[in-house]
Amino acid sequence: MTRTWTPGTADAALSAIAATPRLVVALDFDGTASPLVPDPMAARALPEVAAQVARLAALPDTVVAYVSGRSMHDLREITEHTDDSPIALAGSHGAQYWYPGIGDADATGADTAEGDREELWAAARPIIDRHEGAEFEPKTFGMGVHTRTATREVEKEVFAEIDALVAERFPHWRRRAGHRVLEFSSRNEGKDAAMAALREHFDATGILFAGDDVTDEDAMRVLGDDDLGVRVGPGESAAVLRVENPQEMAQLLEALADERTSQRE
Repeated sequence: MTRTWTPGTADAALSAIAATPRLVVALDFDGTASPLVPDPMAARALPEVAAQVARLAALPDTVVAYVSGRSMHDLREITEHTDDSPIALAGSHGAQYWYPGIGDADATGADTAEGDREELWAAARPIIDRHEGAEFEPKTFGMGVHTRTATREVEKEVFAEIDALVAERFPHWRRRAGHRVLEFSSRNEGKDAAMAALREHFDATGILFAGDDVTDEDAMRVLGDDDLGVRVGPGESAAVLRVENPQEMAQLLEALADERTSQRE
């Protein structure tokens, strides 16, 4: 059962993950490191989150990774990521990776419908353009439909039309619904795959994963007893802890950094 974390109070689960020998801190971006904003490409990590990410990444045996449904190109832009960054990235729900000191490292596995992406884009764009407030997001392995500035009625209509299109012409593509977004991908990886890849690559003995959306539950469900899941905001979750918003997520990261630092002094 998920319980609410109270800033400023000791927590046994947080202390345990802080003590793990090799820690990966994996964070969803939109709604977790950054507030949800009307323009998806305008998203940026809260300064207080960025500060704690930098603290954690500088600690021994500690890696920070952003894990997102965004394509790698877009993820690098919104995270303001540079080639010399110590932060790892997992994009496209675990189908793309960037590792410090290595660079891009795509996951193995084939597209489920190779070559159909542009056909889907061409069919979907006229539908999306007819609905005020709906926005098309091209992705490396598919597309997203954002409705953050649309009414709920418009959202319902455009999602229904896109669902019908994909069901008829691209029935094997993976569907994901999140906060004011509907996505389709020709790859089957989810954030559960990202947890496995990060654990193996960094030989992690524990992972703290935080996320705010339905797609993040793929990762939450594969965390083990030596890991810690953190849900940001409302909703059913397999996470152990819950914080209210990205601001509280920054406070939790600060508490983690403080405790991990003190344990190593």
